[in-house]
Amino acid sequence: MSLTTSLSDIRRSPHLWRPSSRFVWASLLGAGLVALPVLALAFTALSFQAAAIWPHLAAHVIPAALADTSLLLLGVGLLCAVIGVGTAWLVTQFEFPGRRSLEWLLVLPLALPTYITAYVYVEILGFQGPLQTGLRAVTGWQSLRDYWFPDPRSLPGAVCIMAIVLYPYVYLSVRALFGLQAATIVESARTLGASGNRLFWRIGLPMARPALAAGLTLALLETLNDIGATEYLGVRSLTLSIYTTWINRNSLAGAAQIACVMLLLVVVLILVEARLRGQRRFNLPVRQPRAVGRVPLTGRVALAAGLACGLPVLLGALLPIGFLAQEVMRRDLWQQIDTTLLRSLGHALLFAVLAAALVVALGIGIVAAGRQGREPWLPTLSRLASLGYAVPGTVLALGLLVPLAAFDNLLANGAVRWLGVNPGLILLGSGAALVLAYVVRFLAIAVSGIESGMARISPRIDDAARTLGASAPEVMRKMHWPLARPAIAAAALLVFVDCLKELPATLLLRPLNVETLATTVYGHASRGAFEDGALAGLLIVLAGLYPAFWLARSSGRRG
Repeated sequence: MSLTTSLSDIRRSPHLWRPSSRFVWASLLGAGLVALPVLALAFTALSFQAAAIWPHLAAHVIPAALADTSLLLLGVGLLCAVIGVGTAWLVTQFEFPGRRSLEWLLVLPLALPTYITAYVYVEILGFQGPLQTGLRAVTGWQSLRDYWFPDPRSLPGAVCIMAIVLYPYVYLSVRALFGLQAATIVESARTLGASGNRLFWRIGLPMARPALAAGLTLALLETLNDIGATEYLGVRSLTLSIYTTWINRNSLAGAAQIACVMLLLVVVLILVEARLRGQRRFNLPVRQPRAVGRVPLTGRVALAAGLACGLPVLLGALLPIGFLAQEVMRRDLWQQIDTTLLRSLGHALLFAVLAAALVVALGIGIVAAGRQGREPWLPTLSRLASLGYAVPGTVLALGLLVPLAAFDNLLANGAVRWLGVNPGLILLGSGAALVLAYVVRFLAIAVSGIESGMARISPRIDDAARTLGASAPEVMRKMHWPLARPAIAAAALLVFVDCLKELPATLLLRPLNVETLATTVYGHASRGAFEDGALAGLLIVLAGLYPAFWLARSSGRRG
């Protein structure tokens, strides 16, 4: 066989030079978008300019920030585990008054961003807040020298405030697994004399360990991503150190080095989650004709269970939402619905809609590539594309700034040279950079949601369609899309709301003089007048209520 014949055979062989599915390019694009900011960040951190900054950061900035961040993660993780696992066990294993309502109300804190909850509790618990003002009116105290009151602007305050917002990540994961436990396992243990405590520690908790690890990882990643709450509550976190080093001290290289340290912490969290989850697998019966029988509670025990489940709902959702609504009515903030607020709302909706559309389109392509493609490296690319959620918004913004600025400068220089016109910063100045950051950060949500919807479609349907001559895009358009449309719509809705709430990336990548709802709330809080931003905060919360209800309902159906 001649060399010419061999080359012609290679050209005709689809497995050697072209992908097995057109959607493989979506996986390559998603993985490339996630890898781009990480590589750019590493390049900036290792530059010659950064070498002179590292000794100062290593001696004076990183140790304190790393210590505060570690304590914050430890405290939030412990509280989220206690609240999430405890409430999930109560609502799945026991019957008490109000259980059916509390089962979905416990998800409501997810509708509130951590920074809005922090602002609310500082207003409620501060010296001029209603609680301390009432105490002074009743007792006759005049100043803090006369009494002691816990300061919400502290590390313990940040732990408590963030935990009551983020515990639903653990609650949703663990409740779904508790609800999937076979009735025969639980009832056999009860028949053998296992008490409630023994049943929880020996059967329930070990079975829930993979779900607990996954939920805790999500809660801790959200804690790492936060900048508004930690800054307002006085916690010197790594995220805040990146922001201040970049913006206040004008040191991009120093911020990149702190961001690399933060990425190492993210990697440690993911490895710990994998270690805690281990290789545990629990095979449940295929047929489960009846659910786990709940133990009825009466009297004081039932009251205690109701209070234990109702307190997180009150503190994490009802109290902050009530405070925002009261401030809007008391201060007559409806008059703020003017051109400025409407412009901020329009910007927020525009960025969120564009990002949600791009994320869903890319997510469909990645899932379709994994379903139709035959390349062995596709699962790895899919996982890499989903790692963007693990990258905090501040780190992501910092990593995207350098390559996007270089691209803008290249386009501007070319336009000046060939057309005589300077278009300015096309990506960074138009908001495209912010939309791209949203796409990278929230792509994992779309991939996960669409995968769950596509998993219900039998591969035999694909095989039958291909046998009849349908192409891969036709199978996707005519069969997969109608069947997976509810899951795709739910993923788009979740991404949309997360984009509305996202603060760190929005602060750093939004164009000049462009405000969104999140930055409007942050701006009022930074000036010490959070109440003036209560209407913008309430709009963000209201936008997140329906996705929270949907999560509670869909998780309950799966359970």
